[in-house]
Amino acid sequence: MGILSGNQKKQPLHYGEVYHLFSYLVAANGSHTMLQTYGNHTGDRDLKKFIDELIPGVKAEITEVEEVLKENGIGLPPAPPDKPLASLEEIPPGAKFADPEISAGVSKGLAEGLVGCSTIITQCTREDIAMLFGQYHMNKAQAAAKALKLNKEKGWLIPPPLHTKVPSED
Repeated sequence: MGILSGNQKKQPLHYGEVYHLFSYLVAANGSHTMLQTYGNHTGDRDLKKFIDELIPGVKAEITEVEEVLKENGIGLPPAPPDKPLASLEEIPPGAKFADPEISAGVSKGLAEGLVGCSTIITQCTREDIAMLFGQYHMNKAQAAAKALKLNKEKGWLIPPPLHTKVPSED
């Protein structure tokens, strides 16, 4: 007889899982509105397309995590309202995010999401929750690879100093 075996959805969440689900939802809500803002500010068509591809995934994560919290009787955190569509030309130049800044922000958010998902996976006792965040992790890793390629193609990647001189072994 195993501990916490059987139907996972009937097993209780432990306090760490509740905390992580709640915190992840807060972050996902913020990520959603930030992506909407970035979409309003970007002038690069490829970056805009990439952002537009990310938004439905974030919305799906929000819906799924909300569902898990509701099923377990946990109240939901407040979510910011959707950002309205804005015309890029209406945003004053000094107030506008530059495309390289936007791309860096999106990449940073993906990196933070990968770490968050990894943390949640390793601290779960419920396999269904671990699998859910495993899926999110995989999606973020794929998106991060796309972001890296886009950053390289656009010349937006700022690499650390490259180590090109290797000492000889004489």
